[in-house]
Amino acid sequence: MWDFWITVFGIAFIFIMTTLGAAVVFFFKGEISPKFNSFFLGFASGVMIAASVWSLLLPSIEQSKTHYGTFTFLPAAIGFILGGVFLVFLEKIVEKIQRKAQNRANIEQNIADRLSIRKKSFRLFLAVTLHNIPEGLAVGFAFGAAATIGTFAAYLVALGLAVGIGLQNFPEGAAISLPMKASSKSNAKAFLWGAASGIAEPIFAVLGYFLAAYLTGIQPWLLAFSAGAMVFVAAEDLIPDSKWEQSPRLGAWGVLIGFVVMMTLDVALG
Repeated sequence: MWDFWITVFGIAFIFIMTTLGAAVVFFFKGEISPKFNSFFLGFASGVMIAASVWSLLLPSIEQSKTHYGTFTFLPAAIGFILGGVFLVFLEKIVEKIQRKAQNRANIEQNIADRLSIRKKSFRLFLAVTLHNIPEGLAVGFAFGAAATIGTFAAYLVALGLAVGIGLQNFPEGAAISLPMKASSKSNAKAFLWGAASGIAEPIFAVLGYFLAAYLTGIQPWLLAFSAGAMVFVAAEDLIPDSKWEQSPRLGAWGVLIGFVVMMTLDVALG
């Protein structure tokens, strides 16, 4: 019975930490100041770039060694580009829908601007959600392998992975909810978006648990695909928006600090 509860706790923990990170938004009353917004957009970019490297691309290359030999770079390179292509394709669809709605309603420019902000926020949400899918699968694989081995030590290894990923999810939850606050003007909505970005992890962790023996071959591609999506969003949306005229380097410092924080979490937690 202990093995069941360790598995349940590990899978639930990764979602709980994302939710706690998203709850950071409730500590901000009213509008987020331009100064903090500039820094945090940069910080979120740094978090996403570091997570893309250490949580996604490096594991993708490592896992490819089993199946691709000297071409270990192939899933990482192709999957990374496909992640960006997917977001561009999705953006084209959203733009068409938005243009049709704008033409039909003949909406004012300020409403159109708000729609553009929401589109960026949704793309950020989608990128982080995509990133959570392979992480959820990784946790599920670990517990599925532990169930096959059947030892307490194997479950501790899986639990360690879940705790490490969960702790990394805290800043990611905040990285969603705080930018969402700027577009939704609502703490509750921003929190729900941030928490929702983590739902994919426990769902795919359960899937990974039952399909651990069958899905390992596509894991490197999923990891790299998610990395490409995250870096694309950081480069196109977050970093340019972090530029603040009164302190133009503040966003850049946010990128560096966010990168270091996430890199430290990834390396220290394995």
